[in-house]
Amino acid sequence: MRGATAMKKRLVRHGNSRALVIDKALLEVMNLADDDEVQVAINGDQLIITPVRRSDERQERFEQAVERTLERYDGLFRRLAE
Repeated sequence: MRGATAMKKRLVRHGNSRALVIDKALLEVMNLADDDEVQVAINGDQLIITPVRRSDERQERFEQAVERTLERYDGLFRRLAE
């Protein structure tokens, strides 16, 4: 898994169903908030949870990430450009 963060979790009973509690740290890494929509898929014995994002939201998140990277590594980029 590329850049994977792994964590053992236990299913909990929620009425007649089972629930998987996702820790705050994982939600922050995936940039998910309460009531965000996710897509759940199965690949063999893997459960894959993917955030559902609109394309304009995805572009905005990309631009924010670029801006944070440029701010954080400004000095490094300037030295590399010399």
